[in-house]
Amino acid sequence: MGEFDGLAAVVTGGGSGIGLATARFLAARGAKVACFDLKVDGIDPGMVGVVADVTDDAAVRAGVATAVEQLGGLDILVNNAGIGAAGTVADNDDDEWHRVLDVNVLGMVRVSRAALPHLRASAHAAIVNTCSIAATAGLPNRALYSASKGAVLSLTQAMAADHIREGIRVNCVTPGTADTPWVRRLLSAADDPDAELAALRARQPSGRLVSAEEVAAAIGYLASPLASATTGTALAVDGGMQGLRLRPAS
Repeated sequence: MGEFDGLAAVVTGGGSGIGLATARFLAARGAKVACFDLKVDGIDPGMVGVVADVTDDAAVRAGVATAVEQLGGLDILVNNAGIGAAGTVADNDDDEWHRVLDVNVLGMVRVSRAALPHLRASAHAAIVNTCSIAATAGLPNRALYSASKGAVLSLTQAMAADHIREGIRVNCVTPGTADTPWVRRLLSAADDPDAELAALRARQPSGRLVSAEEVAAAIGYLASPLASATTGTALAVDGGMQGLRLRPAS
């Protein structure tokens, strides 16, 4: 028996990276899972693939309806779909600001809004948002990305207050730099990818990148009925980056 037996979950951005790792984590523990993404070719057999762009409200509503029909309901929503951005406030134009905020913030709003009527009918309703260390720590050349994730953190807390009396818990995870396809693309575009990777590892006290599976396990904890007293919480999965201040290694 798994802790998610009989529960149905939607994971956005479920086609790769943290989203796919989360879908696999939930499915391995008994959940029925639908993955939303622009491409769902990489999901596992037994999962429901839904092609949906989170910037398209009609597509989101249709996707949620499809998932609910095929899964037999909805208990867990993992708002994981997101995109990155590099640069200072001087480096990204208005169109890029609108594009990133549309995916990273309004995308969560659209999917949550479509899912709420179904979550209200669940005895174990949970929403988990993928936030970032960038919401709570000033990182260089991440102004736009940090602003979007700061909004996700505030949105999570506001949603938790709004929906607690409806029996819906809302939490988020704040990963440090994770070994995901987007980070690998950033590294490949750097002048010296090896040096950039070494720098990313060095700024995390653990000395390594966070794995997608580690983030997935944290999302799974927050989504689980075993965490029924946990809401409005941001769970750091960052190798100590937010809270630790180590002395230089001797």
